[in-house]
Amino acid sequence: MLPPRFLLLLACGLLLTAPSPAQTRYPTPVEGDFTLPRFQFASGETLPALNVHYTTVGQPRKDGKGRINNAVVIMHGTTGAGANFLGEQFAGHLFGPGQLLDAAKYYIILPDAIGHGKSSRPSNGLRMQFPKYTYDDMVTANHRLLTEKLGVAHARLVMGTSMGGMETWVWGYRYPDFMDALMPLASLPVEIAGRNRMLRKMAIDLIEMDPEWKGGAYTTEPKTGLTGAISSLIFMTSSPKQMQKAAPTRELAEAALAKTEARFFGSLDANDMIYQFDASRDYNPAPHLAAIKAPLFAINSADDQVNPPELGILETEIKKVNKGRYILLPITDLTTGHGTHSNPAIWGQYLQELLSLSEKSKL
Repeated sequence: MLPPRFLLLLACGLLLTAPSPAQTRYPTPVEGDFTLPRFQFASGETLPALNVHYTTVGQPRKDGKGRINNAVVIMHGTTGAGANFLGEQFAGHLFGPGQLLDAAKYYIILPDAIGHGKSSRPSNGLRMQFPKYTYDDMVTANHRLLTEKLGVAHARLVMGTSMGGMETWVWGYRYPDFMDALMPLASLPVEIAGRNRMLRKMAIDLIEMDPEWKGGAYTTEPKTGLTGAISSLIFMTSSPKQMQKAAPTRELAEAALAKTEARFFGSLDANDMIYQFDASRDYNPAPHLAAIKAPLFAINSADDQVNPPELGILETEIKKVNKGRYILLPITDLTTGHGTHSNPAIWGQYLQELLSLSEKSKL
């Protein structure tokens, strides 16, 4: 039997384990929905009603002027959902009493991005007629969720993992006065190009090449195309060192792959996946980084196959961020490639430093 840690690794760090009763040492999470009528996307398309689903942990706290001052926004990765952060590995190390994001102190907001979780997505019925959303649309919807629904006009911290990390960069330049601090994890603030875009395009093409996809009008998932897309996803977010350690024989490796594929088949929709992988097509914060005002710590892991350090991108781009810092985590027995973004036991010290630094900068 493979250890649960390895199964989580193979799930790419994008889908975290759900909490068990024993894990919830923090206030009970509360789910909610916010409907945005006639939501207009960056493409110019509109949706009569866009639903944004979210989960909150903790309660809002107001300052002397009646403004909420303890909101923390955490955004998930591709194919994930906000509630995925409620597992032991993440929430169990952050949201409990005395921990860095103690939910008795902070108002933690975990939105489901457009096209993900319980928010509006193609698989709800529109299929390939769903508007072609982008990361900008996700950030716009989340900003409206906070300001119009939750009454949050300023956040203590905005952070995210993978896709959520990329959204964090967008938050930073589009709403530079909205937050005290920013922490993008496992992301780069440049256009998705090179191998990253190639792998995303391969996943999309493999689905659309499957005759059973039927232009998005399938009644059962196009398994051949979806298998190919899942292969791209596994490769993108793999950790060669951890995979070799956990599956050192052919039998173990093939058993692990079969379990991982089965897990993905049970949670992914082909049309949703096409949209999710293509949503990054016009992402490119690089020209706007100088507009970011809040202290920003960008954290990547040296074994991240999605954002490999040898590209040398963050060393250059972080110089454009006035209060920016790039932190590259070395490969250790604890890092799990791209999925390291969801393990605060590894990078928590930097979150603590960022919270302290940004608190002082407010004074």
